[in-house]
Amino acid sequence: MHIAIAGNIGSGKTTLTKMLAAHYGWTPKFESVDFNPYLADFYEDMARWSFNLQIYFLNKRFKDVVDISRSDEVIIQDRTIYEDARIFAPNLHDMGLMSPRDFENYSDLFNLMMSLVGNPDLLIYLRSSIPNLVSQIQKRGREYEKGIRIDYLTGLNEKYEKWINSYDGNLLIIDADHIKFGNNPEDFSKVTDMIDAQLYGLFSNTNSK
Repeated sequence: MHIAIAGNIGSGKTTLTKMLAAHYGWTPKFESVDFNPYLADFYEDMARWSFNLQIYFLNKRFKDVVDISRSDEVIIQDRTIYEDARIFAPNLHDMGLMSPRDFENYSDLFNLMMSLVGNPDLLIYLRSSIPNLVSQIQKRGREYEKGIRIDYLTGLNEKYEKWINSYDGNLLIIDADHIKFGNNPEDFSKVTDMIDAQLYGLFSNTNSK
């Protein structure tokens, strides 16, 4: 089974991935951030490095999806392949930070990849406001994230909402502004209760076929 967590930068994806993996005994698969060779350069000069960064993420994410499809384990994934193509690349293109030529090339590659894989069994979306994202980004203190622009985060949030509103798979939305699962055990229990309800439905549908 494939469980995936989606959400903007600073929404709490990695924290929730770790907590759910420990709680359920699932195998976590994390986003390549700390060892990403393009990320620091990207935040210094987005226009120069946007295509390189997005191709790097797309490559890593596709490998992850292929590995997950071949696994017999329940895997929980920190960020999905869809976010690269439906959120980040279009946002860069709309901001003039990725050329039309690069965006078209990137989109063609993504569409080819997606013809080979399917949706996760459950997508968990962490919905968060810009002030909450900024606060969380500041708290974790990553040096390369200090240059993130507010208009960049805002554009991402708008595209996340558009994507989620049209998503046709099994979906659970968590209000990350008010459900503080990272430091509140009661809030984390709320999250696991919601997940249990979703997974029960998934297993029920499977057993009824």
